[in-house]
Amino acid sequence: MVRPFDDTTRRNIAERCAAFARAAASDAAPALKRAAVAIALTEADGGHGTALLLTRRAASLRSHRAQWALPGGRCDQGETQAQAALRELHEELGLELGPGDVLGLLDDYPTRSGYLITPVVVWAAASAGISPNPAEVASVHRIALDDIEQAAAFDFFTIPQSTRRVIRFRHAGRFIHAPTAALIYQFREVLAGRDTRVAELEQPVFAWK
Repeated sequence: MVRPFDDTTRRNIAERCAAFARAAASDAAPALKRAAVAIALTEADGGHGTALLLTRRAASLRSHRAQWALPGGRCDQGETQAQAALRELHEELGLELGPGDVLGLLDDYPTRSGYLITPVVVWAAASAGISPNPAEVASVHRIALDDIEQAAAFDFFTIPQSTRRVIRFRHAGRFIHAPTAALIYQFREVLAGRDTRVAELEQPVFAWK
């Protein structure tokens, strides 16, 4: 299903986010560092529909170097998750967006590396220019929403180190794993009107540090 990058799509996605029954963080949340990522929606390549922005982290970063990620990072003191996501979008991609561009929040996702990530769905208007910060971002990719809605886009497998299912997202011959894959999967489910939980979906061992 191709979703045009227009006001109707923005309104429909905002309504889906508003209808989503966001789950509260678990009791273990105070022990985790707060972080936020942006599911930033923009025009797909070639102007064919709506896409989300995915980055490849710079190889010079201290943690999770060269991994696939949604733009984001740790929340500063006193910052809301939405404020952190907007700040990180500006720092990483040069996008100047405001509170009015936030469409909603999804479930918090606890990571093996000690973070509680809040996904913030954001609308990046066609006029918003993208200028990646090379110190943080190696490359930026537009993932069409119709790609994440394909039946074969996600799969699940098990590993000896955990009893939980590992999720991965298959795109352009590459595998993108949790936490990123889990957050995109939940957004896909929200688009379909389903309150699907992802906190128990596992990350691969290389992402545990």
